Amino acid sequence: MFSDLSQSPLSKNLQRLFLLRNIAIIAQCLTLTLVYWTIDIVIPWTQLVTVIAILALLNLLTWIRLHRKWPVSHIEFFLQLLIDVLALSTLLYFSGGSTNPFISLYLLPLTIAAATLPWRYTWVMAIITIGCYTLLLFNYIPLPHDHNNHLIEFTVHVSGMWLAFVLSTVIIAWFVVRMSSSIRDRDRDLAKAREQALRNEQIIALGTLAAGAAHELGTPLSTMAVVTGELQQEYMHDSEFQNNIRILRDQITHCKQTLTQLLAKAGQTRAEHGSELHVDEFLHQILDKWKLIRPSVKFTYRSTGVQPAPRIMDNQLLSQSILNLLNNAADASSKCIEIKSNWKSSALQLEIIDDGEGLSAEAMQRAGDAFFSSKAPGQGFGIGLFLANANIERFGGSVRLFNLESGGACTQVVLPLIE
Repeated sequence: MFSDLSQSPLSKNLQRLFLLRNIAIIAQCLTLTLVYWTIDIVIPWTQLVTVIAILALLNLLTWIRLHRKWPVSHIEFFLQLLIDVLALSTLLYFSGGSTNPFISLYLLPLTIAAATLPWRYTWVMAIITIGCYTLLLFNYIPLPHDHNNHLIEFTVHVSGMWLAFVLSTVIIAWFVVRMSSSIRDRDRDLAKAREQALRNEQIIALGTLAAGAAHELGTPLSTMAVVTGELQQEYMHDSEFQNNIRILRDQITHCKQTLTQLLAKAGQTRAEHGSELHVDEFLHQILDKWKLIRPSVKFTYRSTGVQPAPRIMDNQLLSQSILNLLNNAADASSKCIEIKSNWKSSALQLEIIDDGEGLSAEAMQRAGDAFFSSKAPGQGFGIGLFLANANIERFGGSVRLFNLESGGACTQVVLPLIE
């Protein structure tokens, strides 16, 4: 009847509660029928039947609600459980109160709350059930039995039942809440591990494609280097043309060096190809390379930190990741980029601030996903930020993107340093 696999866990739990309530209503009807036909006893039949009918009506409304696509919230599920507690309390009030053997059914909604809801709802439910039980110790319509001959013993028995219920409530609330919390933590860890495995698969696939592309691009780049050299010789007296050709040759040389490094360092581990540099020297190297790649971009750079500057792992992947973040900021910026770095003995904080339009809601949510790009079609592949985030996290750092109140966006990078 309810087989939608896309439903949330709370929606499925509400379905289970609906079915469980149906079973409870049927059991209550059978119990009253059995008592009416087999036991000669006078109890408030009208009130009991009315309570069961109201509970059945509320369950019918729950059935109608389950066919709506509204998400089930924690407070809604808690209120559904509260309906059962109030119905049970009313039935017990008209049938002996705390002396009724069905008083222990208070543990059922408490257990469900502890297994499905956050801990604060569980403890509120525990307080409510203990309060209802305590009220039924003193306010109820007694069953027609004569306990006068054993009044003291019966009072002790009822008090013992109440104490056992209170202890059971506290133990269930504490134990099941802790158990549910552990299960939720395990599910989060499993989801994180699955996400990490998927990201690793994507990185391996991109690495394989990048290695193939490096082989294929080697020949065209060599051809372009030869052609630009011939053009430079042919137009030696044109200074403007010579300047443009020089920029183009520098770009080609950088591309060839990048491909050479990519192929030379493929398959090496972090320890094999990593060295150490002072953090200020490391950042200046990246910015010098970036000026070569994007000579038209205007930026300001300001650094603060302890001296002498601590060291950082000088790694090609790490440098390339920061270059990707700088390129993203340059693509989004309209005039100038502001770069700030601040380091202490153990960590570097780098901020890249652009003056663009900022991040959209979708970009804020999906930033870092593979093959997602907020740029126009054909202007981005959606892998720069993905690889930058993956590599920086691999080195123990983090990347955070957020919009600024004054306009534009900020990319904040935190990297560990070698103390």
